[in-house]
Amino acid sequence: MPATTPATMVSPTKPASWSWEATSESVAERYGLPVEQVVRFDQNTSPAPPELVADLLAAGRFEVSLSEYPPSDYRRLIEAAAARYGVAFEELLVGAGADECLDLSAKAFIPHGGSALVPVPTYPMYGILTDQRGAESIRVPRRPMDESFALDVPAMRAAAAEAGARRPDTSRPTVDLVWLCNPNNPTATREPEGRVAELLAGLRADAEAAARPIPTVLLDEAYIEFGSESLLSLRHEYPRLVVLRTLSKAYGIAGLRVGFAIALPEVIEEIAVYRPPGSVSVVSVDVGAALLADPNIAADRVETITAERDRFIGALREAGWVARDSVTNFVLVELESPASADAVAEGLLSRGMIPRTFPAGHPLDHCIRLTVRNREQDDRLVAAARELASG
Repeated sequence: MPATTPATMVSPTKPASWSWEATSESVAERYGLPVEQVVRFDQNTSPAPPELVADLLAAGRFEVSLSEYPPSDYRRLIEAAAARYGVAFEELLVGAGADECLDLSAKAFIPHGGSALVPVPTYPMYGILTDQRGAESIRVPRRPMDESFALDVPAMRAAAAEAGARRPDTSRPTVDLVWLCNPNNPTATREPEGRVAELLAGLRADAEAAARPIPTVLLDEAYIEFGSESLLSLRHEYPRLVVLRTLSKAYGIAGLRVGFAIALPEVIEEIAVYRPPGSVSVVSVDVGAALLADPNIAADRVETITAERDRFIGALREAGWVARDSVTNFVLVELESPASADAVAEGLLSRGMIPRTFPAGHPLDHCIRLTVRNREQDDRLVAAARELASG
């Protein structure tokens, strides 16, 4: 049973949509395994939430009864996030995970018939959301693997300029939105120092030269805690910058769905008009606020996960796999060919481990992506790697 692809066009008459890998239940059923033995290495989640979460859930006492909607301004959660990220209350918007913030941003900034730049390979949802808006996804290849998939700034600026040439209305930017991800998923790499700032400065200079507004830029920092510096401060130099943060990764509550868009207040107001009522639950608000208020939880978890990540990479290499360096909580493994990647994926699935795979023709179709989990689960995958490498 091959794993499903990360993003598919389900029909020529329908927009692109997201497809998960195989479910744990379907893998267990196909290979005759107990479902509790199936481990997800495909979702970049944490093997367990912080202990504080269990304590809060066991107490069952929340700011608002579960029979009611959360406060419409999510005040406690936004205040905790503002303090943690060092931004103003008015610079924050809460979403049901960073993915809702992505969706709201697409609605706010990409009109039907518009366009967006997508440096590839990257998180497939950027292109999917653009397609769903009835807009053009302008896919710009990143620099090659031996250059750590860095942004190709001249190519990005050239693509924006070319799109602008097809748009005679100079009251609009050359492109409506530029999607960025740093550190980048799925390559597990960060941009070279100054690269994002260089791109923003170039986009601004090009817009001024053409007497156009600057494009909105969305910078997804979902993995920033695992080894990179946030570029939040660039919003003051580039006022159309929106930065995304999440509690799904370093804070380990992907199932509670808490994310944030951070931007200057006037930009947040543009996004907020698309925010649905009560999409973040009462439980998520209280747990998220408590986690953000603790100065040690994320730092301690990141230290543990990054230590295990480095050990996991070393063990995979000893097993004969080409595991690339990572600044995230996942590892990209390079195989000899797409056929080899398919065979390895099948071998892992048959042993109850679900990797992330890439569809044919994708720049990484010869690779798999593996979430860093706990030592026991990672060692189980390493043992499988040895068997598959020798087999």
